[in-house]
Amino acid sequence: MTRLYLLLIVSLFLIPHAQAQYATTKVKEIHEAYTDSLKAVKYDNIFPAFGQKIYQKGFDLPYPTGVMVNYVHIKQGLIIDNMQLGILTDALDIPLTGIDFIEFGNNYSAASTVIVRPDLWVLPFLNVYGLFGRGTSTTEINLKFPIELKSVVEQNLSSNGFGATAGGGIGPVWLALDWNITWNKPELLDKAVKVETFGARLGHNFVHSTKPYRNLGIWAGAMSVKLGANTVGEIQLSDALPDETWARADEIVANYDDWYNNTATIPQKKIADKTLGPLVEAIDDADGSAVIRYGLDKKAKERWNGIIGAQYQLNKNWIFRTEAGIIGDRKSILFSVNWRFLL
Repeated sequence: MTRLYLLLIVSLFLIPHAQAQYATTKVKEIHEAYTDSLKAVKYDNIFPAFGQKIYQKGFDLPYPTGVMVNYVHIKQGLIIDNMQLGILTDALDIPLTGIDFIEFGNNYSAASTVIVRPDLWVLPFLNVYGLFGRGTSTTEINLKFPIELKSVVEQNLSSNGFGATAGGGIGPVWLALDWNITWNKPELLDKAVKVETFGARLGHNFVHSTKPYRNLGIWAGAMSVKLGANTVGEIQLSDALPDETWARADEIVANYDDWYNNTATIPQKKIADKTLGPLVEAIDDADGSAVIRYGLDKKAKERWNGIIGAQYQLNKNWIFRTEAGIIGDRKSILFSVNWRFLL
């Protein structure tokens, strides 16, 4: 009886271990069979170059061509320099004039864009792609001195560009370096703004135990955004200033007069007579039809920010991705669907 009892106890420990060992062996067999099937693939596509050699080594490759649809929302602080103002009314036509004594508060830009991204793996480690986007943008500029004035401009946005991604495995992790350049054209600007983006991501893929073509990838990294400096455009005053500005028109006029009469230097007054003065008069007259001309240099408050992301590959045709910028001044969120195919 004692021997039977001991045998029962031992079997309770051995059976789960045997089951786990069996499952591990089974998974290993499935993955080895999948690798062997890759080695037998006759790869006759032009792209990526050297695809046949990669398959002969037992490595899988994504389908070379794809179309990704991204939704991106991004918000970041701005630093404004080299401010220029001009104004156009029935009585005035003042060209852009530089103002070197203006002080700004916190400024930001935000954009929500849907981007279509066709791409091609030209080499096993190099992907090239195009970017074609449409969306909306919001820019908030806060003037603190010599008057307190807030401008909020919402407008449609188009974006076009191209880029490249290079990547490869390093032991159990992979590294991807991505660079792209886009020309973003808000409808109220005279010219498109060039934006250069660079990202570095380090991640790991968790492969499905019984479906080796299915995996979940996670990563962390950093992204750099460099804005084209010069921005020139014009906008009606009614579209540039929120309702609260018109409600406090008397306060704005009084503060401007106090600065002009008691603090401003003669050189500052000469500049103000061509720029801030006509602007304040238009606010005082509630003349929303006045057209404000503006020119400025801008850059991101912080060039780098941290990012985290995840990607789920259902099969070799469908991939779903999300990524968020959560560390630093720049905040962003991305959702995407990628359809890949053979030509």
